[in-house]
Amino acid sequence: MSEDFRDYSRKVAIVGAGESQIGITPHKNLMELGVEAALNALDDAGLSVKDVDGIFSAGPGGNPIGAVTEYLGMTPRYLDSTSVGGTSYIILVEHAVAALMAGLCEVAMIFHGEMARSRVGASVGGPRPSTYGGQLEEPFAPTGAVSQVGLSAVRHMHEYGTTREQMAEVAVSTRKWASLNPRAVMREPQTIDDVLSAPMVAWPFTMAMCCLVMDAGGCVILTTAERAKDLKQKPVYVAGSAESMTHENTSQMKDFAFWEACAKNAERIFPMAGVDRKDIDVAEIYDAFVYNPMLAIEALGFCERGESGQFVSNGGTAPGGHFPMNTHGGGLSYVHPGPYGIFPLIEGVRQMRGNLGDRQVPDAHHALVNGMGVGFMSVCGTLILSDQESV
Repeated sequence: MSEDFRDYSRKVAIVGAGESQIGITPHKNLMELGVEAALNALDDAGLSVKDVDGIFSAGPGGNPIGAVTEYLGMTPRYLDSTSVGGTSYIILVEHAVAALMAGLCEVAMIFHGEMARSRVGASVGGPRPSTYGGQLEEPFAPTGAVSQVGLSAVRHMHEYGTTREQMAEVAVSTRKWASLNPRAVMREPQTIDDVLSAPMVAWPFTMAMCCLVMDAGGCVILTTAERAKDLKQKPVYVAGSAESMTHENTSQMKDFAFWEACAKNAERIFPMAGVDRKDIDVAEIYDAFVYNPMLAIEALGFCERGESGQFVSNGGTAPGGHFPMNTHGGGLSYVHPGPYGIFPLIEGVRQMRGNLGDRQVPDAHHALVNGMGVGFMSVCGTLILSDQESV
């Protein structure tokens, strides 16, 4: 790349983060969960609804962004409704940075509410017959997320000798983090044997290798680095950001065992943030299935292609491991309400604040946040967050 984007690094900070009640919430709809999270995030920042003049939302749940502004009684002067699946909320951070630096808004809210479990107010999705996916992939049944990811996982096993036991390590390590998080839905210890003996969903994944299906809302608040210094919380700076898309349909992946969009993001984020991979202290990586973060680890360059199985083995991503990952419990054990990217983002912010108690990574100054969206691994959003205004 001819530009390293350093002029955009650490100029905007995340100043508020909040979640709603999580779990199974049939007594609320998805907008109520989102508003609950938004009010919590604003309170966290020491701001109010009237301070927000930029709204960024990928839904929630298919609801238009106008419904968000109406429900909150807001009149924003900047709107962004980019919707590319679970990583939308990670990508929207980069969009908010651009809008804030351009002076198009002064306080940006990234708003989320989803109900994959209870479905109150949620839309019904799936490829329509008029789309390429509906015509060319849906009849052959690889469009469900578990079968899409399974195709790639089996290819990785074939090419590199990756084992199901290595994939199960991700679930075991993530559950160890969840046991330190009082809000996590699943906190009971589990072993590799427990993971592999759980009911089979789609080869090679058992139920314990798949994310939770729950209800939750999340929200973050951003403003300029200058204004952030006068607010309630320690600023968490957006040091690096990138987004990329390589395909839509699974059949159009160039390599079923490699995440191309994620690798493209890696070309920008590290030079933009002014750090190297060794400077990353904690990683929050979208884990709809145990295999997804393994592909991300390879594509981002933390290990060589085909070596993520060894990388995550022996508690590599667990508390005390060489690569702390998904410290809240991830989508596998904390919560996963559908599009999930807001939650690794929130955990990255909290790790940079340094006040998470038992699950706090010691002396952490740079957090990597990574997510996927749309078709299988077609879109990727990546961030580096930091508590340091300069390096």
